[in-house]
Amino acid sequence: MQKYSILDLAPVAEGRQVSDAFANSVTLAQHGEALGFHRFWLAEHHNMPGIASAATAVLIGHVAGATKTIRVGAGGIMLPNHAPLMVAEQFGTLNALYPDRIDLGLGRAPGSDMNTARALRRNMQAGDQFPDDVVELMDYLGDNPDVTPVRAFPGEGSHVPVYILGSSLFGAQLAAYLGLPYAFASHFAPAHLEQALHTYRTTFRPSAALDAPYAIMAAGVVAADTDAEAAYLRSSQLLSFAKVITGKPGLMCKPSHEMQSQIPPQVLAQVQNAMSISAVGSLETVQAQLSDIVARYAPDELMVTGMIYDQTAQLHSLSLAAHALSSLVTA
Repeated sequence: MQKYSILDLAPVAEGRQVSDAFANSVTLAQHGEALGFHRFWLAEHHNMPGIASAATAVLIGHVAGATKTIRVGAGGIMLPNHAPLMVAEQFGTLNALYPDRIDLGLGRAPGSDMNTARALRRNMQAGDQFPDDVVELMDYLGDNPDVTPVRAFPGEGSHVPVYILGSSLFGAQLAAYLGLPYAFASHFAPAHLEQALHTYRTTFRPSAALDAPYAIMAAGVVAADTDAEAAYLRSSQLLSFAKVITGKPGLMCKPSHEMQSQIPPQVLAQVQNAMSISAVGSLETVQAQLSDIVARYAPDELMVTGMIYDQTAQLHSLSLAAHALSSLVTA
């Protein structure tokens, strides 16, 4: 493992406002920067009251403006929701404002339910155009001759780094074919992680962007002074995710000691399976669990995420995670 980073959804907690979520994201990014995290990514979601990162490019600019050195980007922009030209202009603008600090992760899913996708004026077949849209977007960000009929201003010549996101073999195959870095959403969809990484690494074709495969994987991390406290803090995320998979998304829940009585057993089993790539506990416990994850999957970069209701506890969790992760970095 070469680097470690942060994935954030700007969660909106019960009893708090969207503005609080944005302030918390800024504080989290600043804290991560001070701790040595390499990048801070925000993910596009829609029609989810507990996630405030819908206008992802806008929030990336806000966070980048409040930090100095950490890379800030999208993990990711759901490209079927957008015209490639507009994404190129947005991220070209961000790159001009914050040179050499902006990342553009691209996903194929809508980041929403199908009714919301329709409300976004999305072509419901657009997912099939994803590879072509990625190439078109990269062309806009590259160097083009004056005779090119459509060009991105700002954006052209910026060469904003593009990453392919995924939770299946499709993204792995595309990233390998295009010679791009690949990020797997193992923090909530781990089923195909091992196969996707194998496919990506064994079929990778070097490109102008990348000489060798570069794989990022995500893991949930909740660290605290004791295993029991960490489990309590993590209940917020488990309760919130249970609402999502039962079709009732809401604000980030307060932690609970009675979590198991609030989630039907079959739903809890789904949640725990979806979030099985995680490290939860004291510093010693989290360090051991992260070490096992890195040893098994050998990511080039590990991206950690964890929705914790109390921000003081969240910042402490990130500090403990940084301590554990720094010991796993290889030269």
